[in-house]
Formats: sequence, C-alpha cells, structure tokens
Amino acid sequence: MVNTLWDNIFRRAEERNDVSQVLGRNFLFESLSKKELQFLRDLVHVRTFHPGETVFKQGEIGIGMYILARGTVDIFVEDPQVQDRDAGTVHITRLGPGDFFGELSLVEEKGRRTATAVACEETTLIGFFKPDLMEIVERNPSTGVKILGRLGEVLGRRLKETADKVTRLRREIRNLNQQDQE
Repeated sequence: MVNTLWDNIFRRAEERNDVSQVLGRNFLFESLSKKELQFLRDLVHVRTFHPGETVFKQGEIGIGMYILARGTVDIFVEDPQVQDRDAGTVHITRLGPGDFFGELSLVEEKGRRTATAVACEETTLIGFFKPDLMEIVERNPSTGVKILGRLGEVLGRRLKETADKVTRLRREIRNLNQQDQE
C-alpha cells in the first residue's frame, strides 16, 4: 500500500515535469520564466486519446488549443458541398509531438472549428483553453501579454501562409484555364 502511494506520487511529479518540458519547448510558451511555466502547468488539462478517437470536429464551437505531448493527430477538412462524405474529406496534415493546433479558438468568440482532428495512435494532448488564458491575463497580466504576443505571431504567420497558398492556387487555376483554351 505504501509503495503504491509513493509510486503514484513520483509518477504524478514525473508527469508534471513532462508537461512543463513540453510547454517550455512550445513556441507560444518558450519565452515564459520557470515560475510562469509552473503556473501555466497547473492550469492546463492533460488527456490521452485512443487511435481513431476524434479530438474535435469541424463546425463545433472551439474553446481552446491542444499541444501534442505524445503520439500523432491527423487534421481533415470536409467540403460541405460534396454529398459523399468520404469524397469530400481532405487530409490536410499529420501533426506530431511538439506541434499544436486549434489556437484560433483562443481568440475567437464562439468560433467554429475549421477542421476535424483525429488521434492516429495512443496520443497525449495538453489542452489550453480560453478560460485558462483569461485566468492568466487576470492573475498575471505580463505573462498573458507574452502568450498573446506569441499567439498573434502564430496567427499572423498562418494567415500569411494561407494567403500564399491561395495565390499559388489561383495562379495554377489560371494556367489550367489557359491550357484548356489553347
């Protein structure tokens, strides 16, 4: 009984250290001090997903983001115009340890998920939700500013990447149309 108790205490301490390390290596949080990371670690939510389990679905209201501590997650987008669900589902990317997704929901008011996220294997995710961010902003504004600044950088970079892709696709469509006319 006593050994089991000590094993659980040490396991929990190890898990907290693992979470702190994952958070500290994440772009959004890497500028935080050790004390700020400990505060953050106590707010986040750790959950393990089984292979094939849906983390969230496109169209659902999002409340936060996830950081991959272990495992992989596939991101899919469904085209609502296509009747056959399988034909209308497009695999966007596969994310691995250290990657994060769903961050847009931290800044949107009742924003809808723009994609579906599914665990590919046994996957441990660290959830950081809007109420957690608001608590940080209220209790430690300087930490909140650091996180929001980094979040702005990420969203800006992803917006630029998306705009670049749209421009490239328009160019390809224009080229295809010109080839058809020749």
